[in-house]
Amino acid sequence: MSRLPEKVAFITGAGAGIAKATALAFAREGAKVALAEINTELGRATEKQIRDAGGEAIYYETDVTQDESVKRAIDAAAARYGRLDILMNCAGGSLVEDVPVHKMDLGVFERTIALNLRHPFLCCRHGIPHMIASGGGSIINFSTWLALIGQEKPVYAAAKGGIVSFTRTLATEYMKDGIRANAIAPATVRTERSIARWENKDSKAAKPPPEVQARNAANRKLYPFSVAESEDIAAVALFLASNESRSITGAVIPADGGRSSCVRMAMP
Repeated sequence: MSRLPEKVAFITGAGAGIAKATALAFAREGAKVALAEINTELGRATEKQIRDAGGEAIYYETDVTQDESVKRAIDAAAARYGRLDILMNCAGGSLVEDVPVHKMDLGVFERTIALNLRHPFLCCRHGIPHMIASGGGSIINFSTWLALIGQEKPVYAAAKGGIVSFTRTLATEYMKDGIRANAIAPATVRTERSIARWENKDSKAAKPPPEVQARNAANRKLYPFSVAESEDIAAVALFLASNESRSITGAVIPADGGRSSCVRMAMP
């Protein structure tokens, strides 16, 4: 028996990484998936992969930092499928230039906040009315382990810390409407982007200085349960989207390989 029969999901950033892995998992479990992605080539590729496997998906070119773009995509998805049950706000990420505050360019702050905090707000602003009309559902936001420990990347951590409070407030405000809201807080995940940046693969992606790369390599050795794959986080999202988690709302799940628990410990 499928876990998301006839559910309709809207997923941002669905062209790659965690969001793509989740879109594939949702479709395998019976969901109709609306794929929001700014990169048309990547979005179309995910759409094709799902359809080739017998699933139902539709791609919408979406800039998740722009209100009208988000509204247009969500309204189109709800009109196409007649409902909205799952809203997964996954697009986001940190910038290499997210350095100590007194050295930071203001543009880095603005871009990071727009992508990681404004984007989920906009998706909820336009998605929640459709979820209410559908009788409830599940909102899945993305925070980070850095929001829970205060170690580095101050603006990214601040934006994702805002997601924690935002998610808990959503859970309280929309409980009466049958809407659950939870957040996942991963640490490093081996997405295409992180592999290109942190593992020094050939890519046009910006890379940090050598000393930062060395520190990142050392940090990866501190994960007691290893660095996650995209599919590991997708499995958590699938649980939160399904009725298996019907008693869970307002939670922040640190799917970080144990990293936040042992950050101050000297691991072997």
